[in-house]
Amino acid sequence: MPEIETRSIDPIPALERHGHPRSLFALWFAANMQITSAITGALTVLVGLHPAWAVVAIVLGNALGGVPMALHAAQGPKLGVPQMIQSRAQFGVYGAVLPLVLVVMMYLGFFASGNVLGGQAVAGLTHLPIDAAIVLYAALTAVVAIVGYRLIHRFGWLASGLSVVVFVYLSVRLVTGHDVGSLLSGAHFELPPFLLALSLTASWQLTFGPYVADTSRYLPENTSVRATFWWTYGGTVLGAAWAMSFGALAFALAGKAFKGHEVAYVVGLGGPALAVPLLISVALGKFTVNVLNVYGGYMSVATTLTAFSGRAVLSQRGRIGYVLAVAVVGATLAVLGRGDFLRNFILFLEFLLYFLTPWSAINLMDFYVVHREHYDVPALYDAAGPYGRWNVRALVIYAVGVLVQIPFANVPGVFTGWLAPWMGGADIAWLLGLLVPAVLYRVTK
Repeated sequence: MPEIETRSIDPIPALERHGHPRSLFALWFAANMQITSAITGALTVLVGLHPAWAVVAIVLGNALGGVPMALHAAQGPKLGVPQMIQSRAQFGVYGAVLPLVLVVMMYLGFFASGNVLGGQAVAGLTHLPIDAAIVLYAALTAVVAIVGYRLIHRFGWLASGLSVVVFVYLSVRLVTGHDVGSLLSGAHFELPPFLLALSLTASWQLTFGPYVADTSRYLPENTSVRATFWWTYGGTVLGAAWAMSFGALAFALAGKAFKGHEVAYVVGLGGPALAVPLLISVALGKFTVNVLNVYGGYMSVATTLTAFSGRAVLSQRGRIGYVLAVAVVGATLAVLGRGDFLRNFILFLEFLLYFLTPWSAINLMDFYVVHREHYDVPALYDAAGPYGRWNVRALVIYAVGVLVQIPFANVPGVFTGWLAPWMGGADIAWLLGLLVPAVLYRVTK
């Protein structure tokens, strides 16, 4: 068992840097090759897109959304600090609290949903009551997050290997057990559902932006941006595209047998003899990203609260306390909201994405273009330093980036912008949320 991690929101010293960026491939492949990815892929067919075009949208959406995601990963080795600490360079030490609060809500929501799906698999294995299984799953997640970075990466290798074996087998069973050729024939293209499916899949990758440097910050500082980018990009795009395509085809073939019964359907593909191994694989597959949720969540909470105290280091006890607090809140949300509330909450989290894309655009433009990969790292912890308490210009641009998306937004059941119906329900808000703030931030610097 690796030693318990002692670092948290503080910079990683050069002597503690280690590893190779290829570990990022395994970690992000495993984080994407799981049941929630398959459910997201099913949504591309649910919105009315032909299955053949759904697969195209899945591949293209992940390829596009994976670019900013992997660019965030490359920031980790250069700075050695968690992802959201970097936001202080753009928004100010206090100003960065605004996107941080939204990120914390995202972490809690995704952690809660992961606990529900993982808890279902644990309940199937142990015959525990579902609420007890959810709590057990959340507790195991917290243990791995407490041990920290090294164990998370080692588990990523294990989960990646298991995911490949399981999804190869399930994909073969799906294809050989059904007439997939007939399903994909006669494909007719419709632009609005294609754009909506593209948005859903690109958004999946964009939500990893606040996580990803957390998992690369221990790499040596001389690790090239290119290496970090491509190892992360390859793992996240390949894993997500594969799992989502599986989900799209499964839903197109099975319909109601898949929707609402995703875990049972996936396990059923293997037959009774393989029920237990497949339940284990579902639980472990979801476990990787669940650990990342609580790991990134505790650092985001700590970053928010320490902005006003000026602290740059957490004690071991404090670090464990933050992890446990995030795990307890996430488990409570899962237990209390595993019915309609949780589904509505996840829709709300998709709505939050409109607030995260402008943050991503500003962060990447500032790091790569304005400051050319160099920050005064100690100043990120000093409200009286060069980055200041509030950066009004960045906050205004951020607000513009949110507002420009509203007319084009389309989150069914939550909000539909007035221009979205004119486009047949197509959602291009995320593109504007990336492009407009990036351009404004550059030209006003």
